[in-house]
Amino acid sequence: MSKTPVAELVDQARAQFTYGADYNPEQWAPEVWVEDARLMQQAGVNLVAINIFGWAQLEPLPGQYDFSSLDAVIEVLHEHGIGINLGTGTSSPPAWLAYDHPDSLPTMADGTQRYFGGRQAFCPSSPAYREHSLRLVEQVARRHGAHPAVKLWHVSNEIGCHNAHCYCAVSAEAFRGWLRERYVTLDALNDAWGTAFWSQKYGAWEHIQTPRLTVSTGNPGQALDFMRFSSDELLGQYRAEEAVLREHSAAPVTTNFMVTAHIRNQDYWAWAPHMDIVANDHYLDHRLANTRDELSFAADTTRGLAGGDPWMLMESATSAVNWQPRNIAKTPREMIRNSLSHVARGADGISFFQWRASLQGSEKFHSAMLPHAGEDSKVWREVVELGETLAKLAEVTGTRVVTDVALVFDWQAWWATDLDSHPTGDISYLDQVHRVYNALLAEGFTVDIVAPGASLEGHRFVVVPSLYAVSDADAASLADFVASGGHAVVTFFSGIVDGNDRVRAGGYPGAFRDLLGVSTEEFFPVEPGVELALSNGSTATTWAEWVHLRGASAVTTFESGPLVGVPAVTRNEFGDGTAWYLATNLDPEGLRGVLATAALKAGVATPVASPDGVEIIRRSGDTGDFLFVINHTDAPFELSATGTDLITDTAVEGTLAVAAGEVRVVRESRDNP
Repeated sequence: MSKTPVAELVDQARAQFTYGADYNPEQWAPEVWVEDARLMQQAGVNLVAINIFGWAQLEPLPGQYDFSSLDAVIEVLHEHGIGINLGTGTSSPPAWLAYDHPDSLPTMADGTQRYFGGRQAFCPSSPAYREHSLRLVEQVARRHGAHPAVKLWHVSNEIGCHNAHCYCAVSAEAFRGWLRERYVTLDALNDAWGTAFWSQKYGAWEHIQTPRLTVSTGNPGQALDFMRFSSDELLGQYRAEEAVLREHSAAPVTTNFMVTAHIRNQDYWAWAPHMDIVANDHYLDHRLANTRDELSFAADTTRGLAGGDPWMLMESATSAVNWQPRNIAKTPREMIRNSLSHVARGADGISFFQWRASLQGSEKFHSAMLPHAGEDSKVWREVVELGETLAKLAEVTGTRVVTDVALVFDWQAWWATDLDSHPTGDISYLDQVHRVYNALLAEGFTVDIVAPGASLEGHRFVVVPSLYAVSDADAASLADFVASGGHAVVTFFSGIVDGNDRVRAGGYPGAFRDLLGVSTEEFFPVEPGVELALSNGSTATTWAEWVHLRGASAVTTFESGPLVGVPAVTRNEFGDGTAWYLATNLDPEGLRGVLATAALKAGVATPVASPDGVEIIRRSGDTGDFLFVINHTDAPFELSATGTDLITDTAVEGTLAVAAGEVRVVRESRDNP
């Protein structure tokens, strides 16, 4: 499926960023709508999402439709030149669906049912939900599919945020159908799940249920397949709505992903090919130790899902959210820096939740473009400034981030790694991915995020953090990359099992033994708070393993703990390339040092030296090469650059000065090295 450029959404005659928000006019009196449209023009807003939660307004009772308010809002926005990202309205069904079809409500792993009153109160496998939701989509698409203001279709909203896994009888039947298609025979299923263990063998399809809570640990193969099924089931709902839309409209179709640290329910590598535009929602999560680096990871991952093409930030926050234990407001200019970090990493559209802050409901304290304080506020002034800045950067749209460093990341490996009954409970997949990514970021590298088995053409260096589960084909793809001259770093607890969570016998790291030239006979988890000394002066925690060299050479060995003298970091010449193995959890400086050394030997250019908190990223294309420098620190920063600063419209001749807390974007002179 060919992708629709984000910049074409609002005006095909000229390149420009999309800029806007979710707009919920149903929460406001009609006289407010015109004032909102006027203020949107003032802020530079050109695309708003409406009808995201509109089902109960459009269909207050089954089959009784009322489009009067939606029709009026669309016309107000259109008259003010504001494009519409039109929601299908299916993200939260109305009360009557739960009342008339109680079996459409979701069931949790403990067998208890959840009820109407929040959002996404439906079972993804429910025939009643599917039937009524598609009827609604048909009505919306017939009525507004050809309207000139409709620039984009927004299917549902944050699909699977709350109800990705339903364990009811309807879901069980759908799960069995999915399993029959995947395995064909019960013998194949029993083999894949290893049901010879604990007398779990199935003799009839109807005996298979969803993996509800058990009195002991459950079957990991069943758990993995249920997560795959659940992702596919929700994708099926997306594609059903998409098919209805395409019957009545030529506008592109998408939905908002949730590439973020606290949600892992969908395998977005499988979803992305079905999007006309890849879009993501991202909010700073202050439960994490490093929110800014997680933002960068999410943005780079979204660009990876888009195949390197520009993408859209569908939702973010102008300031505080409402759903964390402590909802921390953004400091002055933090919102602008956050937004332009997304732009630097490939976003051609910036939007917020929401336009006008709600006065009621559970999100009433969530920030908005127009806050409770109104126009005389820090947030509003920065919203207007960001709109002006995006207009100045219009020529950046359509360009791509180019780097020769890649990191392998996989949702299915995340699911498998975080199952129970592993050598230690101190390893979580995303933590390991973030540690490696943050180390690369700290060294100044821009990173492409890629799926296992994806083409690594154009890259010199790839890092594979804790890829516990990997297929034969994907492991072979990495080996081919290295044999052809590429360089790779693989970290511990990688290659251990196949896609069915079956251990690869013969020594760890299983699928990567030959590539890495090592074989591990046993794992030695490390107690919390214990540091292991290494021969190069660095330290390690969490993990150690008894590594034997099978062609590789030891770079660093353990000098304390149970494995003194055993290799901790190894290097192996494989074909025309080199593969490194990190058999322990290196301290941050040690990890940075190994990655920097491996990247240098791979021929990756040494990044410009910068303090922690300064981002330096380039986007390139036919319109030029654009240097983004984002200074999150409280001190000024300078670097060499020549060209034109698009934000200040000034020439840069040799040195670019970036004040504390500011952003500069330079169209570089192409004759400047």
